[in-house]
Amino acid sequence: MALMDFIKKQFIDIIQWTEEGDGTLAWRYPMAGMEIQNGGTLVVRESQMAIFVNEGQVADVFGPGTYKLTTQTLPVLTYLKNWDKLFESPFKSDVYFFSTRQQIDQKWGTPQPITIRDKDFGAVRLRAFGNYAFRIADPKLFHTEISGTRESYPVADLEGQLRGMVLQNISNAIAGSGLPFLDLAANQVMFADALTKELAPIFAKLGILIESLTVQNVSLPEELQKILDQKIGMGMVGNDMAKFMQYQTAQAIPKFAEASGGGGGIAGDAMGLGAGVALGQVLAQNLQQGLQAPAAPAAQAAAAPVGVKPEEVMATLEKLGDLKSKGILTQEEFDTKKAELLKKLV
Repeated sequence: MALMDFIKKQFIDIIQWTEEGDGTLAWRYPMAGMEIQNGGTLVVRESQMAIFVNEGQVADVFGPGTYKLTTQTLPVLTYLKNWDKLFESPFKSDVYFFSTRQQIDQKWGTPQPITIRDKDFGAVRLRAFGNYAFRIADPKLFHTEISGTRESYPVADLEGQLRGMVLQNISNAIAGSGLPFLDLAANQVMFADALTKELAPIFAKLGILIESLTVQNVSLPEELQKILDQKIGMGMVGNDMAKFMQYQTAQAIPKFAEASGGGGGIAGDAMGLGAGVALGQVLAQNLQQGLQAPAAPAAQAAAAPVGVKPEEVMATLEKLGDLKSKGILTQEEFDTKKAELLKKLV
């Protein structure tokens, strides 16, 4: 058995990693009870890097390629004490492979709204989410800071830490962008660039390069969104209260239709009543404006009366009566308009 073990050690002359499966960042070549043959071959594929660790020290770093493991290809190891002067003996060393390809579609998002200062609103609480991609850029640093001597190190063990870094720097990125919330939501690419700039040096300390980051959505909590929608609506109508009443009515009508059609009960009836009252106020106001003539034209009409046909007066009275029966006009408003119309027949 001892002879077979010796022979087995002598034939460990090809070291490689086929990287089966996804999501592994670092992998240690299984060296238990084995030694590397002097003059053996190291194969590092594209999107990989490898490091040799001898007695706890990182001895060499290898990029993609095929290497003969001799004193010429391992200049640092020639100064380590385990090497035989004639370079005829096998040597003991740990070999770690690292995947340097992009780890894409890493999710990030705010589990709870975060509070930021805003030029327009003073302070707002917002939510945001997106994704990012990263790769290992410095395997030696990643080995000493993150993966260590573990047999393998998957992406899943790192993603929580990276996601926390993203969330921690959102406020700084927004402040650095100089954009108020309304512009921020419309310039998500600029927001993403500012966030990437904040994260780059932090990721670099772990031997990681952030390749890209996207902001897919920036939004307010529901209760704040309703306030913003109302402010936007008032901004559209300005100081014109008639237009604001029309805006409020337009907002209420769909809710009234939904409540009435869906059997909303008392709550639906109350909402519908509110919409009806608002609509009645608008219609009554518009009708009064239409029936009231300006002072100057009224004086001209008094000076030169124009004949009014009785059938026109009766048709107008019927319309007013219909509005009164529907509750749009009060009895007092109906009587006033009725008297004005009857005077035109005298």
